[in-house]
Amino acid sequence: MKVLGVDIGGTKVRMGIVSFDGQVVEDVTVPTEVPLYPYLEKKILQLLKKHPEIQAIGIGTRGMVDAENGVITFETETLPGWQGTEVKSLLEKASGLRVEVNNDANCASLAESMLGAAKGYRRTLCLTLGTGLGGGFVEDGKIMNGTHGGACEVGHMILYPGGHVCSCGRPGCSEQYVSGTALRRFIAEQNIVDENNQLISPNHLFQLALEGHTVAQAVTQKFTSDLAIVISSLQAVLDMDCVVIGGGVSESADSWWELLITALEPLLLKPLEVKRAKFGNEAGMLGAALLVLEDEKGKVYKN
Repeated sequence: MKVLGVDIGGTKVRMGIVSFDGQVVEDVTVPTEVPLYPYLEKKILQLLKKHPEIQAIGIGTRGMVDAENGVITFETETLPGWQGTEVKSLLEKASGLRVEVNNDANCASLAESMLGAAKGYRRTLCLTLGTGLGGGFVEDGKIMNGTHGGACEVGHMILYPGGHVCSCGRPGCSEQYVSGTALRRFIAEQNIVDENNQLISPNHLFQLALEGHTVAQAVTQKFTSDLAIVISSLQAVLDMDCVVIGGGVSESADSWWELLITALEPLLLKPLEVKRAKFGNEAGMLGAALLVLEDEKGKVYKN
């Protein structure tokens, strides 16, 4: 069996043809254009014409998704007009194939749970540390979606009441303290600059902390302590077996991983495995494929 996994981001759409054993046999990336749906349908139909062996389509996208009906319930930041789109019914009609739709962080979590760093664990929380803070919870191969598709929106848990105003309009959300955007704000607030008097990147920040830069150390310490609080709070609710940490900020985890583990240890209610993600940028696309992928025995990875 071969299926199409589609990962929709704010700047690009990645489409991968995936075989029953989870191998990506072809991978195509196109720029994101709006209005998104007609453009997406056109690109997918072109790929289906070229590859008639594709039997189903899985889609992971920014925003909140009513996964049961395949409708985008909330997305206002980067994809104008996408909110309210009935992706599943429209694309099934256009393609004649089964279509499943879910949030991109949920899809990445499914990939890590079924094939990646958390393979073999029953209950996995995946955190994506990128521009924002995303999350997804998978139990026995099934994504927890919630009533409105908003389950595990960990970036919008209130971490500091009355704190920095989030893009969602509420003050103090966790992604305002635990994300690449947050780190860049901290760097600007502290005016941490390089030899050319330019603000440094988060990766450079972590390296400076290792070299003994006291302000960089303080920012890194706060970042890891806040991330530890987020994980501890989620453990109290979900009691997961494993936490997988991915996203762009995790690429520099060698510089701060031990600080995180040290901060987390006294906060845990029970022992918890904490792992780095196996998959990088392809996690969302691969997880989208797993929404509809069956193995050689006809078993659905996620149903």
